[in-house]
Amino acid sequence: MEKFLELLDIETMSEEQVKLISPLKLAYIGDAVYEVYIRSYVVNKIKTNVNSMNKMAVKYVKAEAQAKVARGLKDLVSEKEWTILKRGRNQKSATVAKNASIGDYRYATGFEALIGYLYLSGNNDRIREIIKYSIDVLEGKVNNEL
Repeated sequence: MEKFLELLDIETMSEEQVKLISPLKLAYIGDAVYEVYIRSYVVNKIKTNVNSMNKMAVKYVKAEAQAKVARGLKDLVSEKEWTILKRGRNQKSATVAKNASIGDYRYATGFEALIGYLYLSGNNDRIREIIKYSIDVLEGKVNNEL
């Protein structure tokens, strides 16, 4: 991302600047980042038509799935990361997911805020660790039930 922003003569943000971004803005970028990782995973995992790939991707990116992952992250993330997730979870949003409970939607927003924060902070290794964990949880390879 840094090189892309350099092409546009835009400076990347410092960690202090990223901390000042609203949780909903962090979730906005985090949603896109998570979606790209999941779509990349799906494209490489199954060799089928786009409709089938999209159905598979939805299983990972829907609010219920993200909430399940987020709830299990408490003991796996740093205190700072958990605080960011909680800030996103507690943020009031004008929209609500069509097919999710309010609780799941809020946890999903928190999860996306964490991914957005890590992305804007340039912590791509940590993003990959968390997304791998989320895939493992959603495929039943890891039990994160509380």
